[in-house]
Amino acid sequence: MSNPSPRQVARLEAQPSLSHELLTLLPGDFRLGLSTAAYQIEGGVSEGGRGPSIWDTFAHTPGLTRNDDNGDVACDHYHRWESDLDLLASLEVRHYRLSVSWSRLQPIGSGELNPEAVAFYRDLLTGMRERGIRPLVTLYHWDLPQPLEDRGGWPERSTAERFADYATRTVAALGDLVDDWITLNEPWCSAFLGYHTGAHAPGRRDFDAAVAAAHHLNLAHGLAVAGIRLTAPNARVGIANIVTELRPMNDTEADRGAVVRVDAASNRVFLDPVYLGDYSASVRDTLGSALARVIRDGDLAKIAAPTDFAGINHYQRILVSYDPIGGPLAAREQPATPATTSFGWSVIPDSLRVVLSRVSREFTDLPVYVTENGASFDDYADPEGDVVDLDRVEYLRGYLAALIDAVRDGADIRGYYAWSFLDNFEWAEGYSKRFGVVHVDYATQRRTPKLSALWYQRLNAQRNALLELVGQAG
Repeated sequence: MSNPSPRQVARLEAQPSLSHELLTLLPGDFRLGLSTAAYQIEGGVSEGGRGPSIWDTFAHTPGLTRNDDNGDVACDHYHRWESDLDLLASLEVRHYRLSVSWSRLQPIGSGELNPEAVAFYRDLLTGMRERGIRPLVTLYHWDLPQPLEDRGGWPERSTAERFADYATRTVAALGDLVDDWITLNEPWCSAFLGYHTGAHAPGRRDFDAAVAAAHHLNLAHGLAVAGIRLTAPNARVGIANIVTELRPMNDTEADRGAVVRVDAASNRVFLDPVYLGDYSASVRDTLGSALARVIRDGDLAKIAAPTDFAGINHYQRILVSYDPIGGPLAAREQPATPATTSFGWSVIPDSLRVVLSRVSREFTDLPVYVTENGASFDDYADPEGDVVDLDRVEYLRGYLAALIDAVRDGADIRGYYAWSFLDNFEWAEGYSKRFGVVHVDYATQRRTPKLSALWYQRLNAQRNALLELVGQAG
């Protein structure tokens, strides 16, 4: 990364950081990092033996993504990973959450791993180790191999079994370079956006299929944990669930009931079985026979296999109202105000505190990592070539302060991975939404650290200096 200009330095100095007092409230092993996902940044979709995923198929179907954008090139990280890691290191980032691609590692969704893919990820992970960057690796971030979808996808139980095999093989191949693994990222999106609303790949619209997918994703997690334990007994394993704060639009019985149903079908359907060992009454009542008919004896014990940490992704507060024609849940949802991101999502830092405190109070006493939190804004390079994303700086400062409030409340929070390191392919929204702290000019692949990246760099430097000071004192 080139040195910031005097103008950039002046802008940065005008932005307050978190205070020393706040930083000292974080646990000594707290991780301050950044996140990405394979399909969103890698590109190289037909290189190195990679096979097609459901997102390749979806994005190449006209009309399903904004501007018919696809991830064929994305951020070209497949070819630029070394300079990208250099950039991460220059930003003082020592913790990086990434995903490996199932369709690259196991192109048909079964059998031996693709040796070219194993070599690529081993080089990437070795490069991280050489730069002092600790990986947190997600095994599934939505890139289901298309051959498995052709055989029914996540609504089929066999897909859970195939995932466990893939996860076990991948940990065996890469586990000497990785201590921390996440099985699944946001299974709610995979199940309900993929199979109910059709907004995400594979684009199906069948509520019962989505419910079956949800259960089989939970089962896939549990089976994978069991396989990983046998393969790498010292590995640390968790799952990353998106948890949204839900509030009734109006203080009425009908709207409060709608909140219960939406909470059951978005948050609790994934949190309950993993951490509490069963689907709660609200989940069973809401999802009814669609859920009951796919649960088999022994499934819940497998899903509840002990894990080492809880990954929580959080983005917004949603207001919920009763709507008799609002689909299977008889509910209507809308972002709370202020809804100021380019997605129209709310920016309410206290929602993160609420979510973290709730998870720690109601579901688990495991250490919690915020594995994704961030915002999209209409970022652009000014005439001097700088990207001055003041909204994102304010967002990061506010949400990190809210995280520290959750720590004050007693939640055991061990890390925060901002979404995202790079602007990237934002799924059905294509390249229209920019979440990165680093701006990507997709035509040239030029990376430009935004003001938020410099702010985060300064925060990491403060945090790292504080840890070194404490270590010296100890």
